[in-house]
Formats: sequence, structure tokens, C-alpha cells
Amino acid sequence: MIVEGVMTSLDSDGRLNIAPMGPIVQGNFASLILRPFQTSTTFSNLNETNCGVFHVVDRVELLARAAIGTLTENPPTRPASLILGWILEDCCRWFEFRITERDLSNPRSVMRAEIVSCGEQRPFFGFNRARHAVIEAAILATRVHLLDRAEVTRLFAFLEVAVEKTGDAAEVEIFQMLHSHVHDFYAGEGNDIR
Repeated sequence: MIVEGVMTSLDSDGRLNIAPMGPIVQGNFASLILRPFQTSTTFSNLNETNCGVFHVVDRVELLARAAIGTLTENPPTRPASLILGWILEDCCRWFEFRITERDLSNPRSVMRAEIVSCGEQRPFFGFNRARHAVIEAAILATRVHLLDRAEVTRLFAFLEVAVEKTGDAAEVEIFQMLHSHVHDFYAGEGNDIR
């Protein structure tokens, strides 16, 4: 099963990177299979330090902003317990991990990781259709360079209905931010999403 969440990792100089990640979860979070693209900061960090922290979150703004690179400041964190890393203060669950195996034969690497420490910060509030739609829109926004423009446009229009029907002002604002990001990408190519 793939679980969408947020990953924190450090580079060799100790700089924090926050990125969305959808690892394959094995067992009851006994281990993870991570698949970062080798061109990503997350890949570089994990390849250098061999560890990180995966977070289950229920507030989608952090995930969306991390996906499109619009985090203006890092959210509050605290030191991890068994690895060199940071745990997000506002998460539901966190999982410190160490990389045990890696396959770098493809542009999208495969890294197997064992969980070395975990905890629950607070109960999972839950998702409504709007939050699910924002997560899907954030994933689309990270893949505009890989997907057909007409398909992205169609999917954004479909997701927008769920946000408008079931979202609150925060989800509407986050969705519009993602929509603007995609619009700007296509405008830069001489195209438009609408």
C-alpha cells in the first residue's frame, strides 16, 4: 500500500529538506520502500545520510507547499531520537528510518528502509473529499512535465468540483495555489490550463 505523507531529510551539511513522499508501506509500517527520482534533493540526502523521517499528516497545506516548492519557512520540528534528523511537530505519526538497500539502475531509485523508531504525535483528524482532491492536485502539480497537458487540465477540473463542494476556505485557497502553479508552468510553455 502507498501512503502519502511528508519526508524530512538532511544533506551532509545538516540542511533540512521537506518533501512529499508516497512510500510503499510494508506490514504495519515495519518497513518502507521509497522511490525518489535521482534528480531530487530527497534522493541526494537519503543517498548521503542513509536516513530520514516519514510523517503521516492530515493537514494538506504542508504537503501541497512542499510539493511545489513554496514553503517560505520550515515548520516547527524537534530532533529525531535514533537518527540524525528532524520530526515535524504537527504530524499525526512519524517513522524514523534507515536505508538498508538501494537500486539505482533507473532514474527513479528504489530504496528499502527499516523503521528504527516511531511515535504518534496526535490522533489523525481525517480527510474529506476536498483534502483528498488537494493531495491528488499536489501530485499532479509535481508531474506536469511528465503528463499530457489535456489530461492534467481534465483532472484539475474534476478535482475542483470536490474542493468547491466539500472544502473550507483553507482547502479552496490551497487548491487555487496548486492550480496557479500548474497554470504558470503551462503559460511558460506558451500554453494555458484553461
